[in-house]
Amino acid sequence: MSRKKARDPDSILSHTIVVRVTSGQYDKLDKLSKESDGKTIAYIVRKIIANKPIKLLHKDTSMNETMEEMALIRKEIKSIGVNINQQTYKFHISQNDTERAFHTNKTAETYQSIEPKIDRLFLILSNLALKWLQK
Repeated sequence: MSRKKARDPDSILSHTIVVRVTSGQYDKLDKLSKESDGKTIAYIVRKIIANKPIKLLHKDTSMNETMEEMALIRKEIKSIGVNINQQTYKFHISQNDTERAFHTNKTAETYQSIEPKIDRLFLILSNLALKWLQK
């Protein structure tokens, strides 16, 4: 099966250029290709020749622990919410007042267990706000 014809013949890379560089220059180009959206060194060199900007990607790893902790807190709050929904359902299908009082007490205990997690979440968010909103 043959290749599709290009719509714009000027966009076809048809000429080969061989360039020799020092190991230091090669290392710089390799580093640029790894830090940018470009996949190869040739792509980076074409961008440099065409005077086009190279977008460098930067990953901030200082937030990894914070984000993992927030994800864990989110998971815990979600499971507590599921428990509250189950207790509410059991409350509504219960027939006598004793059973309803039991489910009410269990739901109140569950709400109390969620408070420290929300307090921790607010503490993390306030620290993030201080970091992000610095002038």
